[in-house]
Amino acid sequence: MIPVSGFAGQRVAILGLGRSGLSAARALRAGGATPVCWDDNPDARARAEDEGFEVMPMTRAEHFADIATLIVSPGIPHLYPKPNSAVAAALEAGIPVDNDIGLFFRSLGQNGWHQMDQPPKVVAVTGSNGKSTTSALIHHVLQEAGKEAQLAGNIGRGVLDIDPPGDGGVVVLELSSYQTELARALTPDVAVFTNLSPDHLDRHGGLGGYFAAKRRLFAEGGPDRAVIGMDEDEGRFLAGQLSEGPGDDRVIRISAETKLTGPGWSVFARKGFLSEYRKGRQAGSIDLRKIKGLPGRHNHQNACAAYAACRALGLAPRVIEAGFHSFEGLPHRSQLVAEQGGVTYVNDSKATNVDAALMALLAFPRIRWICGGLEKEGGVAELKPGLQHVVKAYVIGREAAAFAVQLDGVETEICTTMEAAVARAMAEAEAGETVLLAPAAASFDQYDNFEQRGEDFIAEVLTRLQ
Repeated sequence: MIPVSGFAGQRVAILGLGRSGLSAARALRAGGATPVCWDDNPDARARAEDEGFEVMPMTRAEHFADIATLIVSPGIPHLYPKPNSAVAAALEAGIPVDNDIGLFFRSLGQNGWHQMDQPPKVVAVTGSNGKSTTSALIHHVLQEAGKEAQLAGNIGRGVLDIDPPGDGGVVVLELSSYQTELARALTPDVAVFTNLSPDHLDRHGGLGGYFAAKRRLFAEGGPDRAVIGMDEDEGRFLAGQLSEGPGDDRVIRISAETKLTGPGWSVFARKGFLSEYRKGRQAGSIDLRKIKGLPGRHNHQNACAAYAACRALGLAPRVIEAGFHSFEGLPHRSQLVAEQGGVTYVNDSKATNVDAALMALLAFPRIRWICGGLEKEGGVAELKPGLQHVVKAYVIGREAAAFAVQLDGVETEICTTMEAAVARAMAEAEAGETVLLAPAAASFDQYDNFEQRGEDFIAEVLTRLQ
């Protein structure tokens, strides 16, 4: 645990008692503060009371009369589409609002750090797609290299649940826009921006607000090194804001689309090969085509980001390459489920938006595609470049027919359920084809989350392969 500093003897309010909320309450108590908790869910309040925490409603400004700050869990809106009533009451009372990420950064440094040969470092990864895989890949490479590394944030453990890092230790954080937007302290040593595509627009008041939330990781903290994806206008703009000029190697530019040239530091992937250039000269390369855990262009972008971050931490190219080869990927993200009879089965349930699904479609030549679910704003028109790889689509979800209508030029079958979709796809799949779950939609019409949807796909496939 990372005890929270700066609030000893003070009362601190916690709104939302899920994983991050309860973790923050425990860490605040360990640092000498008195947490005061609230959640609309009575079961969550009961769990907090069982741990000895005080529970108090937070609906009016007077509830915050003796509160030092309010810590808000990521799922609770603090501005758009409208502030939660407790957040509004705190702001009316003039109470600062923060989250567990802000508490983490203000509390991480320990008194003994000045005695260490190599003080710990923090790598923070944000972006729309690929941040989980990028974070996990950095963590994996560090561990394979014999480094002390912990994975936390939006993946792995809660940020305040980790152990205090030791000499030379590295903490790798995956951070969502919900987390970066609200944190009052953001001071990573290396910050990574993978890419940007429309998502969570209601929570950020539009695309500009969404980008602004991501940008705070770089603008507020001033990392020693910034790894920036250059395949969208926002990334190019961010790199330009952070750099003093084309030769400024504090910014490492990455791309999975374009050969990056110039006097600075860049990492790019083309035709399956990763290349690193510094001061106009090649400094390293990796053949990504041979790495099963990183298939497709989207994973090649993740590889570029992870490679750049690891190089910024001082790892050699060959050490990074060895770590890439032993990386098996993450569940529900281009996850290889099985191979039988020349047919490959891949679970990419995490492809909940059109951009992520497109990357999955572009990764395989002949696809039996299981798609559909709770459609997000904007439709599926942007999938068109990947549809040429689809032999047939098997559409699931409560609105499967409406989803299928949008897939112009693609043979579709309305299956509605995962059981029916997997059965039909497996019955029709031929050698050389991939049965791919990449829904391009949220899961909440049929499942609690994308993980449950992916597990259902895996279970249906493995049952039929037995």
